Amino acid sequence: MRMRRYLAILPFLFVVGLSPAARAALRVVTSIPDFGAIAGEIGGGHVEVTALVKPTQDPHFLDAKPSLELALNRADLLLVAGMELEAGWLPALVAGARNAAIQRGGKGYLDCSTLIPPMEVMAVDRAKGDIHPGGNPHYWIDPRNGLRLAQGITKKLGEIDPDHGADYAAGYARFAARLKDRMAKWQLRLAPQRGTRVVAYHRSWIYFLDWAGFVAVGELEPKPGIPPKASHVAELITAVRGQNVKYLVQEAFYPTQLSQIFADKTGAKLKVLPTMVGAAGTHTYFDVIERLVEELTS
Repeated sequence: MRMRRYLAILPFLFVVGLSPAARAALRVVTSIPDFGAIAGEIGGGHVEVTALVKPTQDPHFLDAKPSLELALNRADLLLVAGMELEAGWLPALVAGARNAAIQRGGKGYLDCSTLIPPMEVMAVDRAKGDIHPGGNPHYWIDPRNGLRLAQGITKKLGEIDPDHGADYAAGYARFAARLKDRMAKWQLRLAPQRGTRVVAYHRSWIYFLDWAGFVAVGELEPKPGIPPKASHVAELITAVRGQNVKYLVQEAFYPTQLSQIFADKTGAKLKVLPTMVGAAGTHTYFDVIERLVEELTS
């Protein structure tokens, strides 16, 4: 009698086990931490986020470790920067993961560059260095694009997991309201600094500088992705002398020796700044933009 009763409830247990309420969190894998931070704000407990690139690594280059391939194999959603930022390492990992959902064009694949208006779209000419013909891929530190990314990620999460679509929409609404409020306050702090002239190490700052109202007047790299030499830095010092360059900005994963020489010779302040969530003690997307605004208005 007891056995018949147990067998009778087995189908019910099986259905409950597969119900949306009991389903595991949606596994979201991102190339850079910022997409993951935004997805986490929107998805809350419904998502489990893994970033392939560490916040202190150059996202152009990454060792294709088996552990990364395993994370991709289990992913429900892959968020990439696109515009060939990850071209040197991600395609091989995705192919090796053998996960049809996250292949380019798959239901679980989102090229985040399709969500933003690209800057510096140009014809391919490899003689000019590490050129991205689809546009400059360093777009996420412009908070205007942060809003666009959040909207696109919310839509994709809802497509993959419609049972929690309302929760994702609510998460987006909270994120967007908070970011819009912070953007207005950041703009007030940046207003007195508009027109400030800046040199960058790598051409990764144009979106942020455009939003902040700063003016880029050169890069330490002679061509994108080509390490600077002392001769080029000397030429750049001569070229910008008298232009009142206030800052030299760069990420922590670039060397600072020539940067410091440039700063010393021109009077510019060297600012080594975070551009990805997790760097320099940042924990959220808001932290990153706040740090940039604080350092460039202090």
